[in-house]
Amino acid sequence: MREIVLLIGGGGREHAIARALADSEADLYACAGNRNPGIAELATEFETLETTDPEAVVDYAENVDATIAVVGPEAPLAEGVVDALETAGVYAFGPRQAEARIETDKAFQRRFMTEHDIPGCPDYETFDDPEAACEYIDEYDGDLVIKPAGLTGGKGVKVIGDQVTPEEGKEYIRESAYDRIVLEERLIGEEITVQAVVANGSVETAPAVQDHKRAYEGDEGPNTGGMGSYSDATRELPFMTADDYDEAVSIVEATVDALEGYKGILYGQFMLTAEGPKVVEFNARFGDPEAMNTLPVLETDFLDVLVAARNGESVPELEFAEQATVCKYAVPKGYPTDPEAGAKVRVDEESVARTVGAAEDSSGQGPRESAGDALLYYASVDAREDGIYTTTSRSFAVVGVADSIADAEEIAEDALAVAGEEGLHMRHDIGKADLVQRRIDHMDELRSD
Repeated sequence: MREIVLLIGGGGREHAIARALADSEADLYACAGNRNPGIAELATEFETLETTDPEAVVDYAENVDATIAVVGPEAPLAEGVVDALETAGVYAFGPRQAEARIETDKAFQRRFMTEHDIPGCPDYETFDDPEAACEYIDEYDGDLVIKPAGLTGGKGVKVIGDQVTPEEGKEYIRESAYDRIVLEERLIGEEITVQAVVANGSVETAPAVQDHKRAYEGDEGPNTGGMGSYSDATRELPFMTADDYDEAVSIVEATVDALEGYKGILYGQFMLTAEGPKVVEFNARFGDPEAMNTLPVLETDFLDVLVAARNGESVPELEFAEQATVCKYAVPKGYPTDPEAGAKVRVDEESVARTVGAAEDSSGQGPRESAGDALLYYASVDAREDGIYTTTSRSFAVVGVADSIADAEEIAEDALAVAGEEGLHMRHDIGKADLVQRRIDHMDELRSD
């Protein structure tokens, strides 16, 4: 029987999932609050609906006779879309609402780690009284990270000693009106992400990725949903050892063991410190942009993964091409604090793909003949009759895939050049040799102290 897969979500992460399923023996349907032109081109049908409305999602899943549903973003997980689909008899690859709390409730996440003796947990305290949190800042010997307990799209965290002073941190807590706050020790090191596919008690992990949250080059500016990321041709990154990767995987596995019945993606974001990896947070879905690093080099048919999960089988061993990837996001000018929507996006998948052939054919019109690939993933864009325009969220990402980070970075830069920078902002430093070397030097320094 040919599978009918329903993809829920319309961002760059979901475009990557759609492309991973494009050549599979499945009919792809999609639904999202925004119409992603990249997903729409790959799908049999694209329905615009509110994906945080479980009833609307279930109605559409039943209308298309979906045999498997894949939930991309965190918001539908938080609203119990998986629970509703399962009640309706549709297998959903993603955690139920209670299990998704490992991401959607950071206070629960830390208590869960403590209760189950999961390694890598930093010092922390949780507060529902803003003034008590402010007093803790005054009394704590060291810098702290301020985290709202709920979902904030990656933009709610403030780091004392880096982004804000203690006084500014207290002002942020008092003015933000968050119901609950988590205060954690500030971890020093390099951030890494390890994503795992989980089903029926089995865990298969992907190569490590480093995301870049800060808006501006040199890791300056406010936090964003992620400005870009890179992975190496090996499972670990250049500043990691194989033991570092294995230790991060063991923390993910311990968490899965404690999360009885968990299925879907478990994404561990770690700070690699001098003492090894510590948990910054867990997410209950693919990362965005990290999905755009791992899925293009996944050689295992992603549909086989979904079918095995649905059939109660172990996840097949995940095979990845030994290639590096560099992902760079283009965002509207002013993002994330004061984004300006309405700029025309002057790039498409065909023009991005041609950039790789440009070195062989100076016109850039020839066939792609290169050691790597250039890929385009649409995120939040407004598709109109006369073209595609930016919204106030991240617009699109380009990904270079090659044998080395340096080559992948050059491919990504060439692809960005096709788009131009009118009305857009990008971080050009992601994946460049000097930035990667700074990561290596930083870890060498920390390990030598």
